[in-house]
Amino acid sequence: MRLTVVGCAGTFPGPYSPCSAYLVEDDGFRLLLDMGNGAIGNLGRLGDLLNLDAVLVTHLHGDHCLDLVTYTYARRYDPRGAAPPLPVYGPEGLFPRIFNSFDKPRPDMVDDVYAFADIDGSPVEIGPFAITMARTNHPVECYAVRLTSKGRSLTYSADTGHCDDLIKLAHGTDVFLCEASYDDGATNPPDVHLTGREAGEHAKQAEVGRLITTHHVPWNNLERVFAAASDAFPGPSAAAAACAVYDV
Repeated sequence: MRLTVVGCAGTFPGPYSPCSAYLVEDDGFRLLLDMGNGAIGNLGRLGDLLNLDAVLVTHLHGDHCLDLVTYTYARRYDPRGAAPPLPVYGPEGLFPRIFNSFDKPRPDMVDDVYAFADIDGSPVEIGPFAITMARTNHPVECYAVRLTSKGRSLTYSADTGHCDDLIKLAHGTDVFLCEASYDDGATNPPDVHLTGREAGEHAKQAEVGRLITTHHVPWNNLERVFAAASDAFPGPSAAAAACAVYDV
């Protein structure tokens, strides 16, 4: 299993990265976790822009799903011809969220491009990946996901405040891709995001193999946030960077 960070900025695109989007590959299958603002630009740097097999959206905030709007044009109007409908999994309401983002919505703009399937936290299988989920501590319906294939596992926190269910979901995972949005030195609203230290503590309690922090909000000092995460987690860790590649 291979993880490529397409985008890792949180809330809005930063000078070095678009918003959340993570390409997970195994057995030639390419699954994109989230498709936040600006993601398709980097996706095109990583190979054929149309070479996706499925998308899984964790929640309906724009920094995790809005490039599904612009990606419709890439799939519908490619000079090689329209691509077949792409399976897109996400919480209920994803279709109208994307459909209503067009200036003059037409059903065919979305229906001919995507095949939507709702997720509700139940296990699903997408390509070679067995996927389990946990509802996170976030203002909207949001799911952390754990992908398992050939005995290896990757857990992605999506967005969350402190969440015991996330710790349970991630327990023993090989790679934990965990949001670290807030600076520990600031006064942060509760039940929205994790600080760097909290991300490290979640990873430690979950006894994960490796921590990769993500959802880095551009106005924060990334070095300080990541230092807090790595100080709290005794294992190997890294801060996600756009187009970085990790073997799981």
